[in-house]
Parts: sequence; C-alpha cells; structure tokens
Amino acid sequence: MTNLTPRGFRDILPAEAAERERITAQVNGLFAQAGYLPVETPLLEDRATLERGGRIQDAPFQLIDADDSLLMLRSDLTQPIARLVVGRLLSDSSAGLTREPAADASPLAPIRLRYVAPVVREEESLRGRERQFTQIGVELVRERTRSHAAEAEVVSLLAAALERVGLSDACVVAGSVKPLSALLEACSPSPAFTRDVLACVHASDFVDLDAVVMAALRAGSITEPAAEALRRLPRLHGGSELLAELDGLLAAAGVDERERGVVELRRLMQSVDAEARLSLDFSIISSFDYYTGVVFKAYVPGMPWPVASGGRYDSVYANLGRPGLSACGFACSLDNLVAACAQQAPGGTTRPLRIAVPKGSLFKPALAALAAAGCPTEELANPGRKLILDADTPFGPVQYVIVRATDAPAFVAFGGADLGLCGRDSLVEAGLDLVQLWDLGFGGCRFVVAEPAGAHEATEAAIARRGTVRVASKYPRITQDYYARVGQQVDVVALHGNIELGPIIGLADRIVDITATGTTLAENDLVIVDEVMECTARLFASPTSYRQDARVRALAQALGERVAVSAAETCGGPLS
Repeated sequence: MTNLTPRGFRDILPAEAAERERITAQVNGLFAQAGYLPVETPLLEDRATLERGGRIQDAPFQLIDADDSLLMLRSDLTQPIARLVVGRLLSDSSAGLTREPAADASPLAPIRLRYVAPVVREEESLRGRERQFTQIGVELVRERTRSHAAEAEVVSLLAAALERVGLSDACVVAGSVKPLSALLEACSPSPAFTRDVLACVHASDFVDLDAVVMAALRAGSITEPAAEALRRLPRLHGGSELLAELDGLLAAAGVDERERGVVELRRLMQSVDAEARLSLDFSIISSFDYYTGVVFKAYVPGMPWPVASGGRYDSVYANLGRPGLSACGFACSLDNLVAACAQQAPGGTTRPLRIAVPKGSLFKPALAALAAAGCPTEELANPGRKLILDADTPFGPVQYVIVRATDAPAFVAFGGADLGLCGRDSLVEAGLDLVQLWDLGFGGCRFVVAEPAGAHEATEAAIARRGTVRVASKYPRITQDYYARVGQQVDVVALHGNIELGPIIGLADRIVDITATGTTLAENDLVIVDEVMECTARLFASPTSYRQDARVRALAQALGERVAVSAAETCGGPLS
C-alpha cells in the first residue's frame, strides 16, 4: 500500500467528518451563547516562550527554524492562549473583547475565550493511541479577587456541552490539588518525602503511597494524623458529604483552615446543577506544578479515557508576570466525543463488571482473594478452554476475563476490563495509566541483578571500557528504570526466555530477572550483585471505571478488607 499515514495519525473520511462537524457546531454554539469568543493560535510555538508559563510535557515534535529558534507543535491550547492573553488581549484595546455591564465593572472584566484546534502528543509504539487529536475548549480569565465563581461556570458549561451532544450518562469528577499541597506543606519532613508522595499520587499508586507514608511514620518523621490524612485523601470519593471528612482529616494533621481548599470545593458542589452528575474524587489530582486549585475530568461509561479535563491554573499567569489573574478552563477531545457518541448502548444498557484474572502461578491465589471478597469462583476454578466466564456476585453481574498476567494491565487500561490482578512487575513493565489500589500479599518474588560467579572484576572492566553495562532481560522498562535510578548507562538486550544464558555465553554482562528462591541462578553459576525491587500481586483498576462506577469501588473495598484481615492474621502485612 502507498497511502499509509504515519503511526498515530489518520485520515478522517466523510461520515466521521460529518459527525465531527455536527458535534463541533453544537458545542461551539453553546460556548458562543455563554459569551465565549473564538480565538486561534499558531500550530507552531516558540518553546522558550511557552516554557515561561510552565513546564512543557508531551511535546516531542520540535524543529529548529532558519533563525535557530526551537519551535514545537503545540501539545495543548492552554499555554498558547495564556501567551495570547498576556501578550495581546491585555494590551490591545482593539482586541474585540466584550465587556460586562457597568454593574459588574472592574479594572479587568472577565475574558472568555473558546477554540477548536488540533494538537499533537507523543505516544509509545504498539499502544494503539493516536498522536494527533482535536480539542474543543474554553478558558475563563479574570482578576483573582473576583474568581470565586469561575470553576462553577466552566464545570456547568462542560456538563451542558456533554448533554447537548447526547452524552446524558456522562459524569464530571472533581478534586483539588490544594488539600494535598497544604498537607505536605504542614507535615512533610523533607523535600525527598514530598517528592515521593507526589510521585505516587501522580501515578495513582496507592500501594507505594502507603509504603512511603508508613515508612515515615515508623521513622517518627510524621505524626499518625498526618499519615492517616496522606493515605486516605487520594482514596476519598463521593458527594458533598465527604467534605466534612476531608476537613476533619486536614484539621487533625494541623493544616490551617484557610489553606485546605474545602471552602471552594463546597462552593463548587453547591453551585453546579445536580443534573451535571458532579462528584468528588481525589484520585484525579495531579500536575501540582501546573494546577493550583480545582481539577476535574469528564467520563462516559464504556470509554477507557476521559472525554474532557480541566481545572484552575493561576500559576501559568503568575509565571508570565500577571500574578493577579486567575484562570480556569477545560478541553474536550473531539475524537473521544465522537467515539463516545458512537458507542452509546441502546436504552442505557450496563455491561457486566469485567475482572482480568491472571493465568499461571497467580491464578489460584487470585481466585482465593476473589472468593474471600464474596465473588463466586467455582466455575472459574475449572474454566476448560473458556476465556470469559459469567458470575452473579454481590456487586452485580461479573465477567471473569482470563489473561496472561503480563497482559492484564493492557486489558484494563484500554477498556477490556474494569479491574485486574497481576504482579507489581507487570504493572511497572506496562507503564500504563492505572489506579493501583491494594497489595494483595501473594505471589511474592524479587527482581535482582546477577552476573557469573567470579567474573565481577572482568565485568567491571568491560563496563568501564564501553561506558555502558549490557544487560539481558525480559523486562526492559524495569531494567532501564533501575539503571536510571543508580545513574548508570545501560544497553538492554531484550530476551523472552533462558535469560541466564546471556552472560554465560557473552551476550550480556549481567541479567535483570525475577527470582523467588535463587535456585535457578545458583544452578547456572550466577550470583546476585544488587536488588532491584520486591513484587507481590496487586489489585488495580481502570481510572475511568474506578472514578465513575460504584461497582468497581465496592469490589475494590471488599478486596481491600480481605487484605486487612490477612495482614492482621499474619501480624505483619503484605509486601509493598
């Protein structure tokens, strides 16, 4: 074929283009009715200019022009519009902005802007993700002292837009970066602790978060109320009623009432129409160097990714020299809106909850964990050649999807299942957007670095000569992450079996592999030279399912209670 497009880019044929046109017209019309004015920014931006507003992510498509300037294809519209507002609209009296009536007069009336534009981001190969998509969004900029209603306005507008295009079952999930930021400011013993906590929260990794927090508690560097707040905050989900719990957690940890962010969240919940299906979920908080307050995402049942996201980002304008301004906005993915409209089930039919169950050594303990949580597993124990089995559970109809442990993260991340069980190693190696909920405590093993016995000096000499270590492994991501952590350059030789042969026959200097007892290493005259990480099985969920499907949270809670009972019975706890 001669008409192939580059990976992650595609042609849009007439039928889909017409649907995109319909959705764009409906959404844009709603934004126009709300007083948002259209703007356009260049496809290429000067990277140094945009970086003044904040750290640039997902922007690998860059070029150097004839003036030796580093240009980039835009990866979103928020920072280009901030540049436009500061550089043009605030200083250009002919910009065509509509001013509000004199009754609402202020030195700077609100600036309401809307846009429809393509953006480009990098995605890894073999993931099936597009690298170009179209955003439809709005930005509301005004003086910070008059910004109290901004979040309610843009969230309500987002909910109305989803309703207008026919996504009546969509829900909007909101949180805020303020509670965690204030909590860390009040209790963090060190910058390293803050960094580790934020890394876990950014990755939605509650298991490692618990480990980091409990280690600090055992060391006496944080208090029990602070530890309780740090562990529970990202797990909070519900309506306005949980704000009292949030306030109590922060108060007990010593966070000043003015810094907690609870007031603005309560105001948001009270101001947005109940029909918007707005809920609170603090697992969505991220980008602490970008967002400064409320953050939110919109989800549609059956879609593996959010159809829209946004939040409050005053820091961008502060970085551009306008600290007195506040900004709030959101962007819808036109591509995801089209897909969501196309997959709407007739009559709002809800499919069974799907659980990815791993084959192999984790299969029997996974069944035991599910049974302990109340899920019947009799048929699953002897599935024959079936790969999908149905069961009625206390959480509603369930489909067990039997998969390889290494594939379980992909099945969940890409919408094939809602929940999954697999080893920590499979999650790290997959590197996908998932919510890691519980360490299940079984399937224990460890990753190690090993080399031939008696070859250490020769190996070190070879590494010094080349300037890099050559490592054979079935786990290239884990291997690269480990060597990045220890500050050593690595060349990974990816193998799929008999890893021990690599250094024995001179294919590699060392191996990175799993071991439970060390017997295989010893039988092949290999010795361990370093530990990489410990692994046990984990329960994880699709971010979309976890944040908008009560069945997922109920089953996760039941499995979490099973973990707690198991830990109490052994007077220890699962490895983390």
